[in-house]
Parts: sequence; structure tokens; C-alpha cells
Amino acid sequence: MLHKTEGIVLGTSPYNDIYSIAQVFTRDFGRVSYLLPRAHGKKAKIKTSLFFPLSVLNLEVEHLPLRDLHRLKEAERQFPLQDLCSHMSKVSLAFFLSEFLSRVLRESGNNEPTYFFVKNSIETLEATERGLGNFHLAFLFGLTRFMGIYPNVEWNGKHRFFDLMQGEFVQHMPMHSHYLNSRESDFLVLLRRMNYGNMHLFRLSRNDRNRILDYLLDFYRLHIYDFPVLKSVDILRELA
Repeated sequence: MLHKTEGIVLGTSPYNDIYSIAQVFTRDFGRVSYLLPRAHGKKAKIKTSLFFPLSVLNLEVEHLPLRDLHRLKEAERQFPLQDLCSHMSKVSLAFFLSEFLSRVLRESGNNEPTYFFVKNSIETLEATERGLGNFHLAFLFGLTRFMGIYPNVEWNGKHRFFDLMQGEFVQHMPMHSHYLNSRESDFLVLLRRMNYGNMHLFRLSRNDRNRILDYLLDFYRLHIYDFPVLKSVDILRELA
């Protein structure tokens, strides 16, 4: 059955001599694997160049129940991503975010709130000129709301530790190793105030930014099943 939907490209991988597999986060079906013809040139009905990580596409697709690989009928770009394809810091962010999203997003219905948060984030990243080094921190923290794992970061000054497993401040040191001490927990109070509109106001050193990234990834790893170590993190750490 044919459907019209929108999709955000998460990545592509080889499949055989005729097709690649495109991982796409769609508005209507969640994360889906599509057969992407490898044909090039003017005669190609679907251009592989459209499937750059984080490209937002209008799609016509064929979906059949219980099928692992679905078919693309038509694809066109919603809006160009000039900086995300040429600005080196944004390219690094695009590859990190696409790898991250491919690990945390699942195939399911009713994805519109999550889809539009991610889509708006991509448009923001393309246009951002200030605070670029904090973008991924604001994104990872903001996405927790849509993943159902938003931590309770309300702090009344009496609790000294943040329990990453419970997702809340606690008064006593947890009996496990997945927690932040009082100084490390200060970063969560900072993240609660950070958004795309004000992220340029937060002056963080590279070391502090990388520590916050580690805390966020640890939190996702504790709350998202089968969340692996990401290959693109090392490149991201070099952002100023």
C-alpha cells in the first residue's frame, strides 16, 4: 500500500549491487529501512544524493505488514541543507546526531511530536551561527522529554547527588556507581535552563562540555535498551 509521509535520513549502508539500505525516521511509521536504488545519473528516479544524514524528505513509500525492508517510490528534498553539508563543525554534528538517533529511535506509530522536535532541531542547526558548541547538549537533553525519560532535575539544595538510574536528586550517595556528585550535578541545573534560543550564552570549556556529553550518554545508556558506544563521539569532542 502506498503512503505519503515525511522522513529524516539517519544513514545509508550497502545491501547488494542494486540497492543500498536507507534508514529513515518517518513521521508516520517511526524508523524504517528502505531499499534505495544505487543507480546514478539523470535516469535515476530517486537520487542517492538526497540521502545525506539529517536530510528532510517528502516521501511516497510502499509499506506492507511484517516486511523488514520497504520500498521508496518517490523522494524529494523539503529544504536544502547547505551548512550541514559544508560547514565542518555542522557536518560533525550531523553525523553524530544521525548515529545517535539511529540507536534510540524505534519503529512505531504516533511519532509526530518526536518527529517534529527532530525536524525543528535540524532547521535550527542549519541556521545557527552562535552557540554551536552547545547544540548537541541542548538537543540530547531536550529529546529526553519525547523519549519518556526526562529526568527530575528539580533541586531544593538539600540533595547532594543525582542518581542517573533513578533520574532524580537524592540526599545520600547511591549504592551503585551511576550517579553525579554535587559539583557534577550542577551541570543538570544548567541544562534545564539551556535551549536553542539561549545556548550561546552558556560559556563552557571544552572539558566541561565533554563531561556533560558523557553524563548525558550514560543516562541514555541506562534508560534505552541496547544503546551502544557511538563511533562519532570522538570527532565531536574536538568542537571548540
